Formats: sequence, structure tokens, C-alpha cells
Amino acid sequence: MSEPIPHGTSETREGDDGTPTHVLHFVLRLPHPVVRVWAAVASPEGLPQWLANADLLETHLGGGVRLRWLNAPNDTEATVATGRVTAWDMESVAEYTVEPHGRIRFHMEPAPADSLATVLRFTNEFTGDDEQRLDELAGWHQHFEYLERALDGHPAGWGSGTPDRFRELRAEYVSRP
Repeated sequence: MSEPIPHGTSETREGDDGTPTHVLHFVLRLPHPVVRVWAAVASPEGLPQWLANADLLETHLGGGVRLRWLNAPNDTEATVATGRVTAWDMESVAEYTVEPHGRIRFHMEPAPADSLATVLRFTNEFTGDDEQRLDELAGWHQHFEYLERALDGHPAGWGSGTPDRFRELRAEYVSRP
């Protein structure tokens, strides 16, 4: 069994136009080799197990991306994020810059002293208000719980989810400094 997902952190800065830019950070230690974590975050087969359908994922710098989130009650309400691959280094860095989620970066490396485990450093940079920042922190946290379960052989059952866990996580992030 994996360790609980540590809470993410965020920093906010004001853009030139006065719009806040938020940068979220999560650092996870996953008891799986880099090649397995890479497949989960950077392949059309792995992404639906915990995050979104990769309707389009051109696996090279500048390639197209179209991710359709699977946690909506139906396809017509699903968030669809489109954009480009903005960094790609096999089994190390996968970065997608998509609207409406901004820059989404996964950086993987073998865990120190344990080549069968991976340290995943995640960054999400986007513009929006503080309510969106809290939603994104809770949403990514929940998706990383799904990622852990998927890596352990239990992919997300999208039709059976409830919003309760999201609300619980969001309340935790509201109360964090």
C-alpha cells in the first residue's frame, strides 16, 4: 500500500495585468519504477486510469494534446483541455500546456536509494482567482490518490465516484495557511 498523498503547496504572484498566477506543487514518492509512473502520466493508455482520456497526445515537443476529464457526470459536462506538449524528455519530464488548466508538468526521477520507487514532482501554473486555486489543489490531490490506486492495479472507476472526497480535500486546503 502506498503512503498518503502529501498536501500540495501553492504560491501566487500578480501578473502584469493584475490577474493572479498560481503555481501548485506536489511531491510524491511512489513505490513503482519510473518507467511505470511515466506510462501513467505520459501515455494515452495510462492517463485514463487516473486523470483523463487522451483523445490526442502527440508524444514529442510541440505535439498536440486533447485531454477529456473523466470525473464529470456525463460527457457533455466533461472538462476538455487542449494545447501542446511544451516539454518532453522520455521517462523524465512530460509537460502539457492546455486551456483551461495552464501548464501541467510531471518530473520523475528514481527515489534516492531505491531504484524501484519514483519521486514525482508535479507543477501546475495557471491564472485564476483564489477559489480556483483551492479547487485545483483539491482536484489534483484527489487525482494523485487515483494515480496511486491505478499504479497499484486499481484504476479509477469513473462512474462510481462521488464529490464527497473532493469537498473534504477542499476544506482541508481552505484551512491550511
